[in-house]
Amino acid sequence: MRFSDLVDELAARLSRAPVHFGHGMPGARDEALALATFVCRAGNWQRPSLLRRRVGRAACARARHLALLRVSRRMPLAYLTREAWFAGMRFEVDKRVCIPRSPLAELIEEGFAPWLKAGQVRRILELCTGSGCIAAACAFAFPGSEVVATDISPAALHIARRNIQRLGLSNQVRLLQCDLFAGAEGRFDLVIANPPYVPTSIYNALPSEYRHEPRLALESGAAGLAAAERILRAVPAYLAASGLLALEVGEVAARLAASHPELPFFWPDMRRGGHGILLLRPNTP
Repeated sequence: MRFSDLVDELAARLSRAPVHFGHGMPGARDEALALATFVCRAGNWQRPSLLRRRVGRAACARARHLALLRVSRRMPLAYLTREAWFAGMRFEVDKRVCIPRSPLAELIEEGFAPWLKAGQVRRILELCTGSGCIAAACAFAFPGSEVVATDISPAALHIARRNIQRLGLSNQVRLLQCDLFAGAEGRFDLVIANPPYVPTSIYNALPSEYRHEPRLALESGAAGLAAAERILRAVPAYLAASGLLALEVGEVAARLAASHPELPFFWPDMRRGGHGILLLRPNTP
Protein backbone atom coordinates (compact mmCIF):
# COMPACT_ATOMS: atom_id res chain seq x y z
CA MET A 1 0.00 0.00 0.00
CA ARG A 2 1.21 3.50 -0.79
CA PHE A 3 1.47 6.14 1.93
CA SER A 4 -1.23 8.23 0.24
CA ASP A 5 -3.58 5.21 0.09
CA LEU A 6 -3.11 4.58 3.80
CA VAL A 7 -3.96 8.21 4.53
CA ASP A 8 -7.11 7.94 2.40
CA GLU A 9 -8.19 4.76 4.18
CA LEU A 10 -7.64 6.22 7.65
CA ALA A 11 -9.38 9.48 6.74
CA ALA A 12 -12.42 7.58 5.46
CA ARG A 13 -12.58 5.50 8.64
CA LEU A 14 -12.32 8.55 10.89
CA SER A 15 -14.83 10.60 8.91
CA ARG A 16 -17.45 7.86 9.25
CA ALA A 17 -16.98 7.58 13.01
CA PRO A 18 -18.83 9.61 15.68
CA VAL A 19 -15.68 11.34 16.88
CA HIS A 20 -14.87 14.98 17.61
CA PHE A 21 -11.88 16.65 15.98
CA GLY A 22 -9.86 19.17 17.92
CA HIS A 23 -6.60 19.34 19.88
CA GLY A 24 -4.91 20.93 16.89
CA MET A 25 -6.49 18.51 14.41
CA PRO A 26 -9.24 20.28 12.43
CA GLY A 27 -10.55 17.24 10.59
CA ALA A 28 -10.35 13.59 9.62
CA ARG A 29 -7.71 14.00 6.92
CA ASP A 30 -5.43 15.98 9.21
CA GLU A 31 -5.62 13.23 11.80
CA ALA A 32 -5.08 10.57 9.16
CA LEU A 33 -1.94 12.34 7.93
CA ALA A 34 -0.62 12.67 11.46
CA LEU A 35 -1.35 9.02 12.24
CA ALA A 36 0.23 7.70 9.03
CA THR A 37 3.26 9.91 9.54
CA PHE A 38 3.64 8.64 13.10
CA VAL A 39 3.53 4.93 12.27
CA CYS A 40 5.80 5.36 9.26
CA ARG A 41 8.13 7.86 10.96
CA ALA A 42 7.83 9.60 7.61
CA GLY A 43 9.19 13.01 8.51
CA ASN A 44 8.02 15.53 5.91
CA TRP A 45 4.96 13.81 4.45
CA GLN A 46 4.37 16.74 2.10
CA ARG A 47 7.13 15.64 -0.27
CA PRO A 48 5.46 14.20 -3.40
CA SER A 49 7.85 11.25 -3.42
CA LEU A 50 6.77 10.30 0.10
CA LEU A 51 3.11 10.15 -0.87
CA ARG A 52 4.08 7.36 -3.30
CA ARG A 53 6.19 5.53 -0.73
CA ARG A 54 5.26 1.93 -0.01
CA VAL A 55 4.09 1.20 3.53
CA GLY A 56 4.74 -2.23 5.01
CA ARG A 57 2.06 -4.51 6.44
CA ALA A 58 3.20 -4.03 10.03
CA ALA A 59 2.93 -0.24 9.78
CA CYS A 60 -0.48 -0.48 8.14
CA ALA A 61 -1.70 -2.84 10.86
CA ARG A 62 -0.46 -0.52 13.58
CA ALA A 63 -2.13 2.48 11.97
CA ARG A 64 -5.45 0.63 11.72
CA HIS A 65 -5.19 -0.47 15.34
CA LEU A 66 -4.59 3.08 16.54
CA ALA A 67 -7.47 4.32 14.41
CA LEU A 68 -9.71 1.68 16.00
CA LEU A 69 -8.69 2.83 19.49
CA ARG A 70 -9.27 6.45 18.48
CA VAL A 71 -12.82 5.63 17.41
CA SER A 72 -13.77 3.14 20.14
CA ARG A 73 -12.33 5.06 23.09
CA ARG A 74 -12.91 8.60 21.76
CA MET A 75 -9.36 9.31 22.87
CA PRO A 76 -7.35 12.16 21.29
CA LEU A 77 -4.75 10.93 18.82
CA ALA A 78 -1.90 12.54 20.78
CA TYR A 79 -2.59 10.29 23.76
CA LEU A 80 -2.44 7.23 21.53
CA THR A 81 0.84 8.24 19.91
CA ARG A 82 2.12 9.83 23.16
CA GLU A 83 3.45 12.81 21.26
CA ALA A 84 2.39 16.26 20.16
CA TRP A 85 4.07 19.10 18.31
CA PHE A 86 4.36 22.69 19.48
CA ALA A 87 6.45 25.52 18.01
CA GLY A 88 8.18 23.02 15.76
CA MET A 89 9.20 20.71 18.61
CA ARG A 90 8.00 17.26 19.61
CA PHE A 91 6.74 16.76 23.15
CA GLU A 92 5.86 13.67 25.11
CA VAL A 93 2.27 13.78 26.34
CA ASP A 94 -0.15 11.51 28.14
CA LYS A 95 -3.34 11.92 30.21
CA ARG A 96 -1.44 13.72 32.96
CA VAL A 97 -1.17 16.86 30.80
CA CYS A 98 -3.26 18.78 28.27
CA ILE A 99 -2.34 18.32 24.64
CA PRO A 100 -0.25 21.28 23.37
CA ARG A 101 -2.24 23.41 20.94
CA SER A 102 -2.03 27.00 22.16
CA PRO A 103 -1.87 29.81 19.57
CA LEU A 104 0.72 31.35 21.89
CA ALA A 105 3.24 29.37 19.83
CA GLU A 106 3.01 31.95 17.04
CA LEU A 107 3.84 34.86 19.35
CA ILE A 108 6.65 32.94 21.04
CA GLU A 109 8.28 32.02 17.74
CA GLU A 110 8.18 35.70 16.77
CA GLY A 111 9.81 36.66 20.08
CA PHE A 112 6.72 38.72 20.97
CA ALA A 113 7.91 41.39 18.54
CA PRO A 114 7.30 44.28 18.61
CA TRP A 115 6.16 44.19 22.24
CA LEU A 116 9.45 42.77 23.53
CA LYS A 117 13.07 43.16 22.47
CA ALA A 118 14.90 39.83 22.55
CA GLY A 119 18.06 41.17 24.16
CA GLN A 120 16.10 42.67 27.04
CA VAL A 121 14.26 39.48 28.04
CA ARG A 122 16.31 38.00 30.86
CA ARG A 123 13.71 36.32 33.05
CA ILE A 124 10.50 34.55 32.00
CA LEU A 125 7.80 33.07 34.22
CA GLU A 126 5.33 30.56 32.82
CA LEU A 127 2.30 29.59 34.87
CA CYS A 128 0.39 26.29 34.50
CA THR A 129 3.17 24.73 32.43
CA GLY A 130 1.62 21.28 31.95
CA SER A 131 3.82 19.42 29.45
CA GLY A 132 6.42 22.21 29.55
CA CYS A 133 5.88 23.07 25.88
CA ILE A 134 5.48 26.83 26.38
CA ALA A 135 8.46 27.02 28.74
CA ALA A 136 10.62 25.12 26.26
CA ALA A 137 9.50 27.27 23.33
CA CYS A 138 10.28 30.43 25.32
CA ALA A 139 13.73 29.07 26.19
CA PHE A 140 14.52 28.59 22.50
CA ALA A 141 13.02 31.94 21.50
CA PHE A 142 15.05 33.77 24.17
CA PRO A 143 18.23 31.68 24.45
CA GLY A 144 19.92 33.92 27.01
CA SER A 145 16.99 33.96 29.40
CA GLU A 146 16.15 32.18 32.64
CA VAL A 147 12.77 30.45 32.48
CA VAL A 148 10.80 29.53 35.60
CA ALA A 149 7.77 27.30 35.00
CA THR A 150 5.19 26.43 37.65
CA ASP A 151 2.37 23.92 37.92
CA ILE A 152 0.28 22.71 40.84
CA SER A 153 0.24 19.12 39.54
CA PRO A 154 3.21 16.86 40.38
CA ALA A 155 2.03 14.44 37.69
CA ALA A 156 2.17 17.16 35.03
CA LEU A 157 5.61 18.29 36.21
CA HIS A 158 6.89 14.73 35.78
CA ILE A 159 6.07 14.95 32.07
CA ALA A 160 7.39 18.51 31.82
CA ARG A 161 10.69 17.46 33.37
CA ARG A 162 11.09 14.64 30.86
CA ASN A 163 10.48 17.04 27.98
CA ILE A 164 12.82 19.70 29.33
CA GLN A 165 15.59 17.15 29.86
CA ARG A 166 15.15 15.57 26.42
CA LEU A 167 15.40 18.98 24.78
CA GLY A 168 18.59 19.79 26.68
CA LEU A 169 17.07 22.75 28.55
CA SER A 170 17.59 21.67 32.16
CA ASN A 171 20.13 24.43 32.77
CA GLN A 172 17.80 27.11 31.44
CA VAL A 173 14.33 26.02 32.59
CA ARG A 174 13.51 25.57 36.29
CA LEU A 175 10.31 23.72 37.17
CA LEU A 176 8.44 24.48 40.41
CA GLN A 177 5.47 22.69 41.95
CA CYS A 178 3.27 25.46 43.26
CA ASP A 179 -0.01 27.25 42.73
CA LEU A 180 0.52 29.95 40.10
CA PHE A 181 3.02 32.50 41.49
CA ALA A 182 3.51 30.89 44.92
CA GLY A 183 7.06 29.63 44.37
CA ALA A 184 8.32 32.41 42.09
CA GLU A 185 10.76 35.04 43.35
CA GLY A 186 11.75 38.39 41.90
CA ARG A 187 10.45 40.11 38.81
CA PHE A 188 10.18 38.92 35.23
CA ASP A 189 10.31 40.53 31.80
CA LEU A 190 7.63 38.17 30.51
CA VAL A 191 4.88 36.35 32.38
CA ILE A 192 3.06 33.90 30.13
CA ALA A 193 0.21 31.52 30.88
CA ASN A 194 -2.32 29.23 29.28
CA PRO A 195 -4.38 28.60 32.44
CA PRO A 196 -7.72 26.81 32.83
CA TYR A 197 -10.53 28.94 31.35
CA VAL A 198 -13.46 26.63 30.59
CA PRO A 199 -16.68 27.48 32.48
CA THR A 200 -18.05 24.59 34.51
CA SER A 201 -21.27 24.31 32.49
CA ILE A 202 -19.33 24.16 29.24
CA TYR A 203 -16.86 21.65 30.63
CA ASN A 204 -19.72 19.33 31.57
CA ALA A 205 -20.93 19.42 27.95
CA LEU A 206 -17.57 18.94 26.24
CA PRO A 207 -17.12 16.08 23.74
CA SER A 208 -15.71 12.85 25.15
CA GLU A 209 -12.25 13.53 23.71
CA TYR A 210 -11.71 16.42 26.12
CA ARG A 211 -12.69 14.33 29.14
CA HIS A 212 -9.40 12.45 28.77
CA GLU A 213 -7.51 15.64 29.63
CA PRO A 214 -7.00 16.68 33.27
CA ARG A 215 -10.05 18.59 34.50
CA LEU A 216 -7.73 20.66 36.69
CA ALA A 217 -6.13 22.08 33.54
CA LEU A 218 -9.40 22.98 31.80
CA GLU A 219 -12.23 23.95 34.15
CA SER A 220 -12.06 27.32 35.92
CA GLY A 221 -15.25 28.12 37.80
CA ALA A 222 -18.74 29.12 36.76
CA ALA A 223 -17.59 31.90 34.43
CA GLY A 224 -14.29 30.37 33.37
CA LEU A 225 -12.44 33.36 34.83
CA ALA A 226 -11.23 32.06 38.20
CA ALA A 227 -7.60 31.46 37.18
CA ALA A 228 -7.36 34.52 34.92
CA GLU A 229 -8.66 36.82 37.66
CA ARG A 230 -6.10 35.51 40.13
CA ILE A 231 -3.32 36.05 37.60
CA LEU A 232 -4.42 39.62 36.85
CA ARG A 233 -4.53 40.49 40.55
CA ALA A 234 -1.09 39.10 41.33
CA VAL A 235 0.95 39.77 38.20
CA PRO A 236 1.94 43.43 38.87
CA ALA A 237 4.08 42.27 41.79
CA TYR A 238 6.03 39.89 39.53
CA LEU A 239 6.53 41.91 36.36
CA ALA A 240 9.49 44.19 35.71
CA ALA A 241 8.74 47.85 35.06
CA SER A 242 8.26 47.32 31.31
CA GLY A 243 7.34 43.65 31.60
CA LEU A 244 4.66 41.99 29.49
CA LEU A 245 1.85 39.63 30.47
CA ALA A 246 0.70 37.18 27.77
CA LEU A 247 -2.43 35.37 28.88
CA GLU A 248 -4.61 32.96 26.92
CA VAL A 249 -8.29 33.02 27.87
CA GLY A 250 -9.89 31.54 24.76
CA GLU A 251 -13.65 31.77 24.49
CA VAL A 252 -14.06 33.82 27.70
CA ALA A 253 -12.05 36.75 26.26
CA ALA A 254 -15.05 39.03 25.81
CA ARG A 255 -16.29 38.26 29.30
CA LEU A 256 -12.91 39.06 30.83
CA ALA A 257 -12.57 42.29 28.85
CA ALA A 258 -16.03 43.40 29.96
CA SER A 259 -15.06 42.73 33.57
CA HIS A 260 -11.99 44.96 33.35
CA PRO A 261 -12.69 48.06 31.26
CA GLU A 262 -9.97 49.83 33.25
CA LEU A 263 -7.20 47.56 31.91
CA PRO A 264 -5.62 48.28 28.49
CA PHE A 265 -5.80 44.76 27.11
CA PHE A 266 -4.39 44.28 23.61
CA TRP A 267 -5.71 41.36 21.58
CA PRO A 268 -3.24 40.54 18.76
CA ASP A 269 -4.46 39.13 15.47
CA MET A 270 -3.16 35.60 15.00
CA ARG A 271 -2.10 34.90 11.43
CA ARG A 272 -2.13 31.12 11.95
CA GLY A 273 -5.52 31.05 13.62
CA GLY A 274 -6.65 31.02 17.20
CA HIS A 275 -7.93 33.80 19.40
CA GLY A 276 -8.37 34.87 23.01
CA ILE A 277 -4.81 35.93 23.82
CA LEU A 278 -4.36 39.19 25.68
CA LEU A 279 -1.21 41.23 26.13
CA LEU A 280 -0.91 43.67 29.01
CA ARG A 281 1.69 45.92 30.60
CA PRO A 282 0.11 46.51 34.03
CA ASN A 283 3.16 48.33 35.44
CA THR A 284 3.51 50.88 32.65
CA PRO A 285 2.47 54.41 33.71
